[in-house]
Amino acid sequence: MLNPGYRADIGIIGGSGLYDPGLLKDAKEIKIHTPYGEPSDLIVIGNYGGKTVAFLPRHGRGHRIPPHRINYRANIWALKSLGVKYIIAVSAVGSLREDYMPGDLVVPNQFIDMTKSRRYTFFDGPQVAHISMAEPFCEFLRRRIVDVGRKLGYRIHDGGVYICIEGPRFSTKAESRVWREVFKADIIGMTLVPEVNLACEAQICYSTLAMVTDYDVWAERPVTAEEVSRVMASNIDKAKKILAELIPQLPPEPQKDDCSCCEALKTALV
Repeated sequence: MLNPGYRADIGIIGGSGLYDPGLLKDAKEIKIHTPYGEPSDLIVIGNYGGKTVAFLPRHGRGHRIPPHRINYRANIWALKSLGVKYIIAVSAVGSLREDYMPGDLVVPNQFIDMTKSRRYTFFDGPQVAHISMAEPFCEFLRRRIVDVGRKLGYRIHDGGVYICIEGPRFSTKAESRVWREVFKADIIGMTLVPEVNLACEAQICYSTLAMVTDYDVWAERPVTAEEVSRVMASNIDKAKKILAELIPQLPPEPQKDDCSCCEALKTALV
């Protein structure tokens, strides 16, 4: 599966608003063909802090791919083919609780899947894999993102339940109240699934850095496009600074004592 021409240590998947990390030196764009079709865009490979980093905009440059049409399997396969050991996935989310405020950052530790029509696995048969998702995120990577965010003085929440809906529409008020009051979710977005489970199947350590842009519709607080744009710009700046601090700190190999991502297939294959 490894791409013979290029290698990368760390993968960054940029969500809404993050189409260029603005960090990489000696950057070059590469096109990777996968058994699952084309990734969302060309992958940018460059160097930063002694690491080789591969950056992929999840929605494509210009945000041209809606969440339900993203080729998640091609994206993760492409990063795996480069030898990526870590994926830091940046995404914009809405808040389902008062104290997770617009402008805050969240590093979730659980998710609820409410998507409906996506391709969720690399194992379509004849080989089958039942991946354990009891702890879906890499705890080793999660903790380091939180530590860096706090060191930089940001409001960053350690843990939270991310509910992933199909999109591209937003929730009704009734749905939003269910997500908040019945499911007890903390943040809501449209892109975590199946990205997280595919990364686990690929045995890549994966963590999300979620950027709260607004309260979901349960709060009945009208939000203007201007407000969302302002919060988004501030969050993107925070995400870039966290990446700049975090990337040089990551060791060449994940710490297996803190994470099972890198050995996820050991007990999963049938």
